Amino acid sequence: MASLLAMPVGNSPEKDRPRERRRSFSIDPFHGFCVVSAVACVGLLFWIVANIAWEAWPAIRRLGFSLLASSEWNPNGGKYGLLGYLLGTLLSSCLAMLLAFPLGVIIAIFLSENYLSPPLRQGFRFLVELLASIPSVVYGLWGIAVVVPLVRTWGGDLSVHVGNSVPFLGGPAYAYCMLTASLVLALMILPTITAISRNALEAVPANLRETCYAIGFTRWETIGRVLLPAAAPGIVASAVLALGRAMGETMAVAMLIGNSSRLSFSLLSPAGTLAGLLANQFAEAEGMVVSVLMCAALLLMLMPLLVNMAGDWILKASQGGLKGLR
Repeated sequence: MASLLAMPVGNSPEKDRPRERRRSFSIDPFHGFCVVSAVACVGLLFWIVANIAWEAWPAIRRLGFSLLASSEWNPNGGKYGLLGYLLGTLLSSCLAMLLAFPLGVIIAIFLSENYLSPPLRQGFRFLVELLASIPSVVYGLWGIAVVVPLVRTWGGDLSVHVGNSVPFLGGPAYAYCMLTASLVLALMILPTITAISRNALEAVPANLRETCYAIGFTRWETIGRVLLPAAAPGIVASAVLALGRAMGETMAVAMLIGNSSRLSFSLLSPAGTLAGLLANQFAEAEGMVVSVLMCAALLLMLMPLLVNMAGDWILKASQGGLKGLR
């Protein structure tokens, strides 16, 4: 009897069960909004790919793999070779990554460690991130004004003195060439690599650094043997994003690379990219040319997808390696 009187009125389990059921069947508006947004993004991606593939299907059905077997581009003569533009896209992107990635990681290390006072470090961070906000056409104009004269001067000397022994510097040397476009492209992707790598290095716990110093590691031993492996997933992610941007860059590359479909082993020769081909040809294209350009767009979408898949595999492998070390 005393226990019954001690029970609070209105809090019986029988009265709480319907309320719990109502809560379990309630819908969170934010969760529903997130689900709808995610489904809409995926649906939009499939819709874009489906439209491009539909427009490209006539060229795929008629020409097939011959699109990638030739580098001759002559729409008036019925020649639609995309091999030169495909290789030009890959070569310019990889060369820009080869130049920008080591420099970007070094700058990220310099800005994430205590090499400078906080005001100077913040100022350098602002300047590096400011490079990412400059429009592509401005980089192209700067390349025409600064990089082209340098390549015209030094490229000719290189082709004369070392062109016979180094095939990729052979002549004749052109100012608007693969090397010019790759140098400007490296500068364009440098802020992406630097910013993401710096965030990854700063996310490493401070006690990890202190432990390394406590057991006798020098600063560079700590950076090379501990901090860089711990920040490897973020650094790899920066490389993947930068490579994807390099592949899709249009205006600056189209202004500097020479826009030629021919294949050449020399970095001082004109070349072309898929993005530049689309920018230069699509406005006046009609008939089969439109379908072939859509094939180029489909290739341009496929390459970053493959790069992202490879980067995801590298991230998982690096994370597995770090777990094994722990």
